[in-house]
Amino acid sequence: MGDLSREDHSNTVRVLVATDCHLGYMEKDEVRRHDSFQAFEEICSIAEQKKVDFVLFGGDLFHENKPSRTTLVKTIEILRRYCLNDKPVQFQVVSDQTINFANVFGHVNYEDPHFNVGLPVFSIHGNHDDPAGVDNLSAVDILSACNLVNYFGKMVLGGSGVGQITLYPILIKKGSTSVALYGLGNIRDERLNRMFQTPHAVQWMRPEAQESCQVSDWFNILVLHQNRVKTNPKNAINEHFLPRFLDFIVWGHEHECLVDPQEVPGMGFHITQPGSSVATSLIDGESKPKHVLLVEIKGNQYRPTKIPLLSVRPFEYKEVVLKDESDIDPNDQNSILEHLHSVVKSLIENSGRKDARNSETTLPLIRVKVDYSGFMTINPQKFGQKYVGKVANPQDILIFSKASKKAQGEAKIKDSDRLRPEELNQQNIEALVAESQLKMEILPVNDLDEALHNFINKDDKMAFYSCLQYNLEETRARVKERSKSKEDEPFTSVENSIPKAPMRSAVSFSDDEDDTTQFSGSKSTARGKKGTLDQFKLSRDVSQSTKPSRGRGRGRGNKGSLKQTTLDTSMMFRRSDRSATVAASASVQSLAVDEENLDSDSSDEPVKFGVNELRDTSDDDTGIQVKGRKRGAPRGRGRGSTTTAKRGRKSDNSTSSSIQQRMMSHDDDDDDDDDDDDVPKKTNKSQPRATRNYGALRR
Repeated sequence: MGDLSREDHSNTVRVLVATDCHLGYMEKDEVRRHDSFQAFEEICSIAEQKKVDFVLFGGDLFHENKPSRTTLVKTIEILRRYCLNDKPVQFQVVSDQTINFANVFGHVNYEDPHFNVGLPVFSIHGNHDDPAGVDNLSAVDILSACNLVNYFGKMVLGGSGVGQITLYPILIKKGSTSVALYGLGNIRDERLNRMFQTPHAVQWMRPEAQESCQVSDWFNILVLHQNRVKTNPKNAINEHFLPRFLDFIVWGHEHECLVDPQEVPGMGFHITQPGSSVATSLIDGESKPKHVLLVEIKGNQYRPTKIPLLSVRPFEYKEVVLKDESDIDPNDQNSILEHLHSVVKSLIENSGRKDARNSETTLPLIRVKVDYSGFMTINPQKFGQKYVGKVANPQDILIFSKASKKAQGEAKIKDSDRLRPEELNQQNIEALVAESQLKMEILPVNDLDEALHNFINKDDKMAFYSCLQYNLEETRARVKERSKSKEDEPFTSVENSIPKAPMRSAVSFSDDEDDTTQFSGSKSTARGKKGTLDQFKLSRDVSQSTKPSRGRGRGRGNKGSLKQTTLDTSMMFRRSDRSATVAASASVQSLAVDEENLDSDSSDEPVKFGVNELRDTSDDDTGIQVKGRKRGAPRGRGRGSTTTAKRGRKSDNSTSSSIQQRMMSHDDDDDDDDDDDDVPKKTNKSQPRATRNYGALRR
């Protein structure tokens, strides 16, 4: 730290450091409503008395994210009283102020010609007064717009991932002393923890080297507002995450007063933790005396001086284990009451002796933590009625706890290391999803957790809307990128997109059939009907398996039949989600009906044989519905034949002749069937089963 000359003020930067003022805390309580403002005014008066160059606040200037009008008015009154005067400012800001101060004016407040600022105030935001809403504004922005506070350390995190931040220092020069002031406003501890462990996610900008001032000549200060407790490593920031070039760190958010700078082994910098100026948690850590720190910097050396706050309400804390007290009977409640009353009275007397130096008597805060393992409890409200007008918190003097068996065997954890009141009984969405082993399919867990936090703690009614809109924009951007990438790719035919090996194993198509397949498949693919194409190929296999491998008329007749088959199967695909077997049978029936409409000259007898064989092998005689017509009633084969003739189909004679030709061709082709492969036979066996299923479904 070195020795600094008290007389050389022209080269010494004097800074008063304080954190966690929590202005507006307990403003509705008649006894404690003025505590935060009295401590804040004392801090400003100390800065005026010590003639500091500026005041540095480490976050949580306000207790509420949206402070009341009373809180804002009182805060502005105090700042105007101590900050606006004709005293000259002895230092200069030589960095790019438009980057340091993210507001409309873009410069430090004492350079405004319309204001006489004699005491500059620099502050970051904490977790209580962090930016929120559509415009990402904080309550500190109100003070900045009033030109009373220089608000810095405001980071903009983009994206739903870890994100990236860059810290630009405020470069301050006074004589031969150069100070680089870095500010990092509160970020969710889990996210900042991941950012520090992600390469290049947190970038630190260093001052440029000049002839008069090298990079090593700057005294680097960092002020941040994060968890420091090591109970959960992922929910806190480790000191070793910070860069080694830093010299002095002001750590906010922790309310326990550890104002004396402590050196971090192996890192080379010192950390001061001034704590809160008002007791918001009645625990052992906050019962210690409150202080602020005066830091005098000259060159690369500094000297700390801690200054106690006298206006803070006295706070006495004690823990009592009933089973360790010998004068208490577990079965006698009066003995328990007498012992606790004696403890409270002794604490009140101790606070009176400490507060004797103040001219005005202040009601103290008393907290007794009682371990009642093996004893009966007492009503705290009824117990505190006796101390109304004697203590500031009569309703919660006693707090009962029961040590668990696991806690009794382990080392005892300090109250300062436990959760603060604002963190009690809270669980984020990430933990709930992890416990339930759920998987979010629409919104990311981190974004939804942050939106819920903003909606509850910050009263941001547009939090969920903003979260939804942001994810919608990201999704649309990704869809556009994918569509552009698909348009840039060359066009691929259906033959390349669908495997051909399973289809070729059934039958072998001719060259004309391959061309027709590619043409029809391309049209269906352009319409996005992959299911239609599969149905078409399956029906094509079934129909081809019943036909001979040779014939000129078959190729001409099939060109029209294939188009009609694709249309019919596509209509069926729209109407229902039938299985592939049902769709195949419907396609075969449609193909048979279309072939019956063709002339006898253009269709060969083997074609009739294949279709009629399928009809004869069906177990039920259900009429197949044709597109745009009503289905006839299933009243036997004769009825079905008559209906077909009336609809402009073939007559009964032509039907009977076709049956005779089928029988004759069946006898002639017995030798050919022996030479064929086994695959067509398997296909013919599966056709009646497909027809039966289709008929059962229609009934």
